[in-house]
Amino acid sequence: MPLADLTQHGAHVMTVCNACRYCEQYCPVFPAMEERRTFGKADLAFLANLCHNCGECLYACQYAPPHEFGINVPNTLAQIRLQVYQDYAWPRVLGVAFTRHNLLTGLALAATFSAIFAVAAQNLSPTDRSGNFYAVVPHGVMVTLFGLIFLFAVVAMAVGVVRFVSHTGGLTRGLTRGQTPPQIETSGRTAAPFRDILTLRHLHASGADCVSGEEQRTPWRRWLHHCTFYGFLLCFASTTVAAIYDNVFGWRAPYDYASLPVVLGTSGGVGLLAGSLGLWILRRRRDPALTDQTQDGLDESFLALLFLTTLTGLALLVLRHEPVMPWLLVVHLGTVLALFVTLPYGKFMHGLYRAAALFIAR
Repeated sequence: MPLADLTQHGAHVMTVCNACRYCEQYCPVFPAMEERRTFGKADLAFLANLCHNCGECLYACQYAPPHEFGINVPNTLAQIRLQVYQDYAWPRVLGVAFTRHNLLTGLALAATFSAIFAVAAQNLSPTDRSGNFYAVVPHGVMVTLFGLIFLFAVVAMAVGVVRFVSHTGGLTRGLTRGQTPPQIETSGRTAAPFRDILTLRHLHASGADCVSGEEQRTPWRRWLHHCTFYGFLLCFASTTVAAIYDNVFGWRAPYDYASLPVVLGTSGGVGLLAGSLGLWILRRRRDPALTDQTQDGLDESFLALLFLTTLTGLALLVLRHEPVMPWLLVVHLGTVLALFVTLPYGKFMHGLYRAAALFIAR
């Protein structure tokens, strides 16, 4: 849908919802919506990223299809989120990646980077079985390449979030001068966004759990998001501890199975493996009306790269003393690099924008 039409459609949907207000208790979107009388592009960007796509409002809406108004808040806000990702991407020219990204491009990137590592590897047939990764890919090459790519990804994601906050941050108060929304008066307003982020509270809205279809509520979507979220954090913690071991204490990998980096990485890997695979299965079973199907490739590519990164990492841990280790290593490194490169232009960004929106709305 063209940008002008999408903005107009989003404004129409929010105007109808603002007149009805039946869903105001479901999530932060509707109280924030009620602070506005008109809905411009920045307003819609903010509201779209407050939405957790729990789906409750679609089945509660009396104006949902097949009603002539055709109100579908989850689908509309999902389309607006995609436009937000494109608009705030850095460099802007790479914003087009959000619409062209799919499962094939993610796998092709992983295969290409793996092939490059295989060519650059200094020894794919080591004579010893010490599990020394740096005997395959030199330490300096690994640190320099991944350091630069990770730094670029962090800068690109930070610029996107700053653009989002600067564009929407001033629009989160009532249009009547001096109006203070009720939620601003509550105690613990700074801690509340942290709580909502860490508990994924809005994934179950006002019902028992997140809906996957009409009258179908299960806790799986929330649990699998928790597995993915905390699994990612544990893996990041593992990498950080390993970097400290290596660069501060001079303790080179491989580390013992009982060491802190291995314990953290294994725990996080199990969570990521279960979360990414489970979300892949769940999204295929969820009511298509709750999503924007044009973003299927974006979702599937991210989940596939997460799953393959974790699977190859755990396989590398188990088989690091076997002859297959060098080949597993180059595949793992290529997949991780593909994941890093696509982080600022994939579904990972929705978590950052959503967290920013929750802090703005506190």
